[in-house]
Amino acid sequence: MKPVQLFYLKSCPYCQRALSYIDQLKKQAAYKDVDIEMIEESEEPELADSYDYFYVPTFYVGGVKEHEGAASFEEVEAVFKKIID
Repeated sequence: MKPVQLFYLKSCPYCQRALSYIDQLKKQAAYKDVDIEMIEESEEPELADSYDYFYVPTFYVGGVKEHEGAASFEEVEAVFKKIID
């Protein structure tokens, strides 16, 4: 399984929606073991600044940016598929 980071903000409604999708996906057997490093960018600004993105939520899988900005359920699921490949 590839390492994954999620950059988010607690106050971001798009991030909250993505977190909800993550919770839904982790209830599925295929995704239950997915481990995501959650990085709240306002709490870890130096780490966040070391990555190339502008919008949250942003997913990196294996060091590659896979999604940036507001995400649908299907887009978050596509990220999960890349994690387990």
